[in-house]
Amino acid sequence: MARIAFILLTHKDPEGIIAQAERLTATGDYVAIHFDARAGQAQYHKLREALDPNPNVTFAKKRIKCGWGEWSLVAATLEALRAAEAAFPRATHFYMLSGDCMQIKSAEYAHALLDAEEADYIESVDFHNSGWIKTGLKEDRLIYRHWFNERTQPRRFYASYSAQKRLGLTREIPSDLQMMIGSQWWCLRRRTIEWLLDFIENRPDVMRFFRTTWIPDETFFQTLVRHVVPDREIRSRTLTFLVFTDYGMPANFYNDHYDFLLSQDYLFARKISPDATDLKARLGELWTSGRTEFSISNEGRALHRFLTGRGRVGRRFAPRFWEAESTLGRERMLVLVLCKKWHVAKRLMGELRKRSHMPAYDYLFNEMSPLPDLGGIETSQEKRNRHRRAVLRMLYDQHNAERMVICVDPASFPVIEDFVSDKCQTRILEIECSFSDAYLAGHARRVGLAGEATPQPVLERLLPTIRADLAHESERIREAGFENYALLREAGDREDNARALAHALDIPSDMAQELAQLDYIFAD
Repeated sequence: MARIAFILLTHKDPEGIIAQAERLTATGDYVAIHFDARAGQAQYHKLREALDPNPNVTFAKKRIKCGWGEWSLVAATLEALRAAEAAFPRATHFYMLSGDCMQIKSAEYAHALLDAEEADYIESVDFHNSGWIKTGLKEDRLIYRHWFNERTQPRRFYASYSAQKRLGLTREIPSDLQMMIGSQWWCLRRRTIEWLLDFIENRPDVMRFFRTTWIPDETFFQTLVRHVVPDREIRSRTLTFLVFTDYGMPANFYNDHYDFLLSQDYLFARKISPDATDLKARLGELWTSGRTEFSISNEGRALHRFLTGRGRVGRRFAPRFWEAESTLGRERMLVLVLCKKWHVAKRLMGELRKRSHMPAYDYLFNEMSPLPDLGGIETSQEKRNRHRRAVLRMLYDQHNAERMVICVDPASFPVIEDFVSDKCQTRILEIECSFSDAYLAGHARRVGLAGEATPQPVLERLLPTIRADLAHESERIREAGFENYALLREAGDREDNARALAHALDIPSDMAQELAQLDYIFAD
């Protein structure tokens, strides 16, 4: 009978990981965990303390800091895979999972499916001709070397990429490999894993090649499995059900999707919303239920295309469905920095980025400030504002972050209200600046209220109105009575300003003191 060693890549939620590992091993299966080195040591110790007594659980010997699109994701997978292969000699299959995946069938059903056919399950289609890549880099992922992360180091990524293109520094793909691509959520037989690990050990040239490809988790296993296993033993599909939104992000599943998920021809599903507590509980019980009969309709992806293509989001399955995902997530924190003098807020963001790893973005909904590639949603202000929460969800996911800071113009009150009404924890830091007549005159010209040829008497009559308008924006924010509001004042006491920074940004007091003492931030 099949016995599965689950390769579990995670970076958060130790309680959920512990519960998932205990469920999966309760049926005689195994779990090998790689817990991202970017996550806190206390969380990792909590995992080890809870799961070390379980003989069917092991941990990767080395924890790696993982980043989307990087070799680090493959390296972390290999660490967990080697640990599982050595620790569980009775495992017949190795199944790749993330912490956002949950079972949508029972263990008996999964074992029977894997016993029924001597095959590997991995989506593996031709890299060049399949059309699998819809947007972004294609062949350039392979023929140029990528040392930097496009999302966290976009300037270095594109500078390096452009320099190689300009100098013609292409490289050859290993001649004996046919490049393939597909989903990273696979299930492979033990024999295949052993062949793969032997191949990796004996082919350092192939390893060097993949270490500097871009998004290798979509090509590494997909290519090498085809190289070591006959095509007749490969089923080019994943056993994990997932669908993508128009912006290339996995759609979330909610409490009302239980029957829908069970009817899909898959063993697991990704992603389960953090808020779907009832769904998680029901799916958790399913794995050990012993149930073997499921009515398979398998309409999931077609239904998603139908509903989103017609704008009828959520009609069939109640209010929350696919793009109706309207929250950033209860576990996340968003800080809104409100400041009319954009250069002041931008300077603060620059200093914050130097001192912390918290993602901090300038006025991304007020101007075309730089953003990483988000599948096209970031390419115009209209798109950014139409899909504000989707933009931020993607940024949270890209940074693997639970906290983020963004700047918002105080005049953008609907934007502020939108995020304050979200289920996430929203904090507001308003920066109160002084406005000289010269600054207000410049502001009038920037927004088109005055020109270079506007007579001085006209401008002088206009300035009181502009000053009152700016005061009204600030007054409206304060009268709204937003929770978790803090005020940073240009003319304020440094100790008061440090307390406001520490509270709003959730940063240590010594860092807040440093920021509060930077007088140049307010300079015009």
